[in-house]
Amino acid sequence: MSRPDRGTRAMHQALPPELRDAVDDFAEHLSRVRNRSAHTVRAYVTDLVSLLDHAVRMGYVDLAELDLSVLRSWLAKQRTTGAARTSLARRAASARAFSAWAHRAGLLSADVGAALASPRAHRELPSVLRADQAAALVEAPARQAPPVGSAPIDPSPGPTTPGAAKTAETEAVPLRDRVLLELLYATGVRVSEACGLDVGDVDHGRRVIRVFGKGGRERAVPYGVPAQRALDDWLRRGRPALVGARSGDALLLGARGGRLNPTTARQIVGAYAEAAGLPRTSPHGLRHSAATHLLEGGADLRAVQELLGHASLASTQIYTHVSVERLRAAYRQAHPRA
Repeated sequence: MSRPDRGTRAMHQALPPELRDAVDDFAEHLSRVRNRSAHTVRAYVTDLVSLLDHAVRMGYVDLAELDLSVLRSWLAKQRTTGAARTSLARRAASARAFSAWAHRAGLLSADVGAALASPRAHRELPSVLRADQAAALVEAPARQAPPVGSAPIDPSPGPTTPGAAKTAETEAVPLRDRVLLELLYATGVRVSEACGLDVGDVDHGRRVIRVFGKGGRERAVPYGVPAQRALDDWLRRGRPALVGARSGDALLLGARGGRLNPTTARQIVGAYAEAAGLPRTSPHGLRHSAATHLLEGGADLRAVQELLGHASLASTQIYTHVSVERLRAAYRQAHPRA
């Protein structure tokens, strides 16, 4: 089973053996058969353990006794403890997924979760940068000192004198930051996807990167000339200065030579945005901005869906709402009869 937090692990161990085995088998199904990511499996397991713990407290010790009233009671309890609509919607989806699996596996006589309703999650429109703001952000590393990520690198083959090593590292970090920002905005990839890139995933001839997204789904994403220049500079002058025993084939490296961590990447984006006087921005904000700017530039919605790696077109359609809102704002500001 994917490792949940300590509280969930304790709750899992306290379940009757039959229920505990059902949780483990469901997690195995999600991971091996459905090819879900470790993060997704962990979220499902956390919800399921909470549900079954609630059932046990209600006096249900046999999985076959689980019914719709237990599921509704569990969600109602979540609501009274202040769970957000998005959390309730996700937990209801977890319950439905487990119920459907348990019915197929013969553990439940009926798919009791099929009739479980959940509140529609309220989707706020993501905030996006203007095109000029996005350009200012990706160009920031060339104009200002690195705000984060400049810790000493691990000892590794490189320049022969300490002064030369420090100079090489000082020059390498801004190059790393520049290529990170360029790739995030040019391709719209998730921060985990960017940090997971290997050197061999870059096709310089076609200007395409190979990305492994959610569920291990592979896709090819193009990037432009500015990102290509940043990649060339990084691979020629930056990466060799940071590479060490822990680097492996990782494209983006941390200051100590290991693969760049998504948490550090988020800090880098946020710090450069703050230093440049831009709105608070994250890697996901750059992803939102890239998608919105593509659609505003006339890109086809299906093409944007493919670029972003969305399994459903509904996930991509939110960016059309963003574009409409920006259009309305411009209209209200500029049109004499707005």
